[in-house]
Amino acid sequence: MRAVIDRAAALVPVETSCFALVVTHDGLAGLYYDTPPEAWKAASALSAKVHIRWVDKPYRRVLSVMPAMYDDLWTAAKGMYKMEPAVADGGEVVIYSPTIDAISYTHGKIIAEIGYHCRDYFLKQWDKFKRYPGGVVAHSTHVKGLGTYDAATGVEKARIQVSLATRIPEERCRRVNLNYIDAASINMEEWRNREHEGVLVVPRAGETLYRLKKNSAASAP
Repeated sequence: MRAVIDRAAALVPVETSCFALVVTHDGLAGLYYDTPPEAWKAASALSAKVHIRWVDKPYRRVLSVMPAMYDDLWTAAKGMYKMEPAVADGGEVVIYSPTIDAISYTHGKIIAEIGYHCRDYFLKQWDKFKRYPGGVVAHSTHVKGLGTYDAATGVEKARIQVSLATRIPEERCRRVNLNYIDAASINMEEWRNREHEGVLVVPRAGETLYRLKKNSAASAP
């Protein structure tokens, strides 16, 4: 993706420079000034150290606690896709936010029509879905995660389960193919300090990408 952006930027017939910042919740972690490709390359190297957390074993359940700045699932979706690589097959990501009350203020109507599904669900029925905006379809697959779809039987199997513990009603969650948990039933103390059981609480979810080390199997601890 970055190579495409750099190639397009190279067509601009003027000299260009770039300030590339690496930031965390605590503030500025790095600032680089150079040509855009070089500044970005240096910033990306630091970002890989501060924004990615590598884990030895996959988690069975993850509670992604979304900051209050996210007011719909469209923006809070990163609580799922930044956690999915570190979740075991058959595991669950719970997107927790007592304030979120909408799927998407901008694209809600389209998502209500197509729902949340894995990539193959759309690709194997492309004639049915090709008229929808690609960005919304991509968002759908990011939230649902990896999975398979058998066009002959119409059976879709997601690798993990995605549950919403928000103010979005249960009927609406299930209508778009996501699981529902009553946000009021979430007791944070019952989730904390259970990493040894494969249960993880992620405060300010969406800021860090979790990845499983290559030599680790995608099965629950």
